[in-house]
Amino acid sequence: MLSAAVGWGILRGQAAPTETVPLDETSQVDTAQTGRLYVHVLGAVAKPGLYILDLDARVVDALAAAGGSLDTADLRAVNLARSVSDGEQIVVPAQGEAETQTGAGSGQAPAGDGLLDLNNADQAALETLPRIGPALAQRIIEWREQNGRFRSVDDLLGVPGIGEKLLAGIREQVRV
Repeated sequence: MLSAAVGWGILRGQAAPTETVPLDETSQVDTAQTGRLYVHVLGAVAKPGLYILDLDARVVDALAAAGGSLDTADLRAVNLARSVSDGEQIVVPAQGEAETQTGAGSGQAPAGDGLLDLNNADQAALETLPRIGPALAQRIIEWREQNGRFRSVDDLLGVPGIGEKLLAGIREQVRV
């Protein structure tokens, strides 16, 4: 059994105490049962790491749990009011980083790796992908709204109109 120090997210800027949570590779956490979700916060924050937050948490709560943003953080690139979901990774870019990333300013959350995040990309950002036009971009968004967040890039195969060949052509340009 593994154990990891996990920060407990406290709302809006209060101190973030930590608790040790045992991790068992065979068990899965059901967020509906626990009433909590796990969020990975990294980038220009005081204490990057994995945090446990309430189900109704927002990005601002995740940043508070991570000790707040650094003075170098570009908070214009982060929607602090957005709700977070279980398993999400929140990257807070430093000033100047967001402009150099693919799709910056196009309605998608900035990705530190330059890949398009399928769970945050808007229609315009999705249309920048090869062979993804307005209709297919809309179907990707509709799938996300009906099924929740993409858990893997392979989930795109569930979107009508996306097959193995199209997925292979965009796989290296997207992430979840």
